Amino acid sequence: MFGNLGFSYIGFLFLLMLFVPNIIWLKGKPQEYTSEKENKILQFFERSGEALTCCCSLIFSDFNIHKANLWSLWLIAAFILMMMYEAWWIRYFRSERRVTDFYSDFLGIPVAGATLPVLAFFMLGMYGKVLCMLIAAIILGIGHIGIHIQHRLCVEKQD
Repeated sequence: MFGNLGFSYIGFLFLLMLFVPNIIWLKGKPQEYTSEKENKILQFFERSGEALTCCCSLIFSDFNIHKANLWSLWLIAAFILMMMYEAWWIRYFRSERRVTDFYSDFLGIPVAGATLPVLAFFMLGMYGKVLCMLIAAIILGIGHIGIHIQHRLCVEKQD
């Protein structure tokens, strides 16, 4: 239920898929982007969720590939969501890189830059049957998706 301690190469791969585009984005944030006036409660959830999700991703070997069975569909779903996240970033980097592009939907998924990785890590938690990851992903989702929605609403008011 809490997971087996050990290194997860799948968790490491997911974190790479998460961090590489974010590091590239840091070098060229949209001019209109600001993290000022973010809800402090949502920030707490986001930061806590980020730390917990990163730790869980790496320290539970339950996320590594096992013998294929129906439960493997959770891992496939998680991987598809992460690939969609990468596709969202590609679309963003090819765009004008406005703040509205950053908070855009993708394939009908609202604020996809926040939603897709949260869902992927939740699915990874389901695959590994790791309660800690499920809780971490929920905490992350409350904060990260909440902040993105808050920013998106502010941007829409300005337009």
